[in-house]
Amino acid sequence: MRLLPLLLAAGSFALPSAPDTSRNITTELFSTLSELSLLVDISYCVNALTPGISQPFSCASFCSQFPSFELITTFHTGLTLSDSCGYIALSHAPSPRRIVVAFRGTYSLANALVDLSFAPQQYIPYPGGEECHNCTVHAGFLSSWEETSKLISPVIASLKGKYEGYELVLLGHSLGGAVAALAALEYHSLGWEPQVTTFGEPRVGNKGLAEFLDARFADGAYRRVTHVNDPVPLLPFDRLGYWPHQGEVFIGKTELPPEKDDVWTCEGAMDESCSAGSGLTVWGGLESHRDYFHRLGLCLPQGGWRIEVEGS
Repeated sequence: MRLLPLLLAAGSFALPSAPDTSRNITTELFSTLSELSLLVDISYCVNALTPGISQPFSCASFCSQFPSFELITTFHTGLTLSDSCGYIALSHAPSPRRIVVAFRGTYSLANALVDLSFAPQQYIPYPGGEECHNCTVHAGFLSSWEETSKLISPVIASLKGKYEGYELVLLGHSLGGAVAALAALEYHSLGWEPQVTTFGEPRVGNKGLAEFLDARFADGAYRRVTHVNDPVPLLPFDRLGYWPHQGEVFIGKTELPPEKDDVWTCEGAMDESCSAGSGLTVWGGLESHRDYFHRLGLCLPQGGWRIEVEGS
């Protein structure tokens, strides 16, 4: 089942109303999310259409804004634009010390991101982890993660041993957000305590899996950023057994760039003042899916928008 027929069937709905200003994010969090969106955009340089990312940390996107970064490796599970890929980098002092893993989204939403021909299957946590009761996961997303894990998990394990005190940061956009979610669960079970931020993440599994994830990231260590009119966080549909997890941060302004007061935190998994209240829309939906603080997926200098990152 493809994305466009789903949107045509769903039609469009009213925009959600902004909540009271007490739920607006802080200036610090706004700056952090803006910076992380640049880092996830860099993952789009990992494909066959660009020169890619080179050491120490150079690319056609925003790499120059992160002079303290060191590229460790890039990865991809195949040669098509729908395969999982991204990069691993170290952020050294004077920037916050981090192991950054960024998962790229897909250029083919209809075919790869929300292909509902992949039926849900039972979710079995990483060996040694707690049992997940009545949990199902999107089989396509799980397959992407399993193939990706073979490439990156040994590298991250080595870095964790060598760079003590470096925080593990997982980032993802679109399909990359789904892969980041499954990576987060596995790495949490290993005791690595990842900090996770995704942009335009689709629903990964059922309500049981969403609650399983929420219980492990109840301390705010997982931020699921969504955007008004972006259809992807609403897919696959709940009537098909899928459910979003908590940690949502919502951008309520359609056009770029957003201001701090355009972004607020959401309550629970289905807050009507956030993506759950916007409904699906045909026109502008895919533009909203690529616009998170700036335009993602271009791997171009500044991505078409001039954004400065302080303290990088």
